[in-house]
Amino acid sequence: MHHNDITTVGELLTALQRYEPDLPLRCATQPGHPMVYALADVVAAPHHEGDASPVVWLGIGEQTGYLPAPAAEALGWAR
Repeated sequence: MHHNDITTVGELLTALQRYEPDLPLRCATQPGHPMVYALADVVAAPHHEGDASPVVWLGIGEQTGYLPAPAAEALGWAR
């Protein structure tokens, strides 16, 4: 399985720039049993209590189904 860690807002913005802004956006999770979720919220809050440094959190929304085979293959999750 391959993956590229995206750890900053800038890296996420760069990764998304190659796509049309009106394309649907979903989150794929659990490579062994791939599910699809909508994204729900984007917030900034500290990573640890008492830490003043904010982290941007992407909230997972409603489960929308199982990950289609072409998406699993593109993510490197297909066997």
